[in-house]
Amino acid sequence: MHVILSPDRTTIVLSGEVDADLGADLAQAGTDAEQAGLPIEVDAHHVTFMDSSGVAFLARLAMRTPHRVRLLHVPPTVEFLLEVTRIGELLDVVDDAPPAG
Repeated sequence: MHVILSPDRTTIVLSGEVDADLGADLAQAGTDAEQAGLPIEVDAHHVTFMDSSGVAFLARLAMRTPHRVRLLHVPPTVEFLLEVTRIGELLDVVDDAPPAG
């Protein structure tokens, strides 16, 4: 996981398995992104698995930031979770943006 700060947005790049083992890292990435005060993008291009910890992370970001969070390059497994949990309604899912970093 990487947090990339740029002048106009914060990008959180997730990869691999996004699960409870990343709980502390997800919390820190969310805090860092929120403190920047910029629009947040989450690049999920390389996510191979996501459990409720990842869903909770996305929901927390969506609820705690003033800008609508953009979710980029959503793999089918994550897209399914967004639909089932309805968290996708809180995010802007974008498929045509270039991958970050």
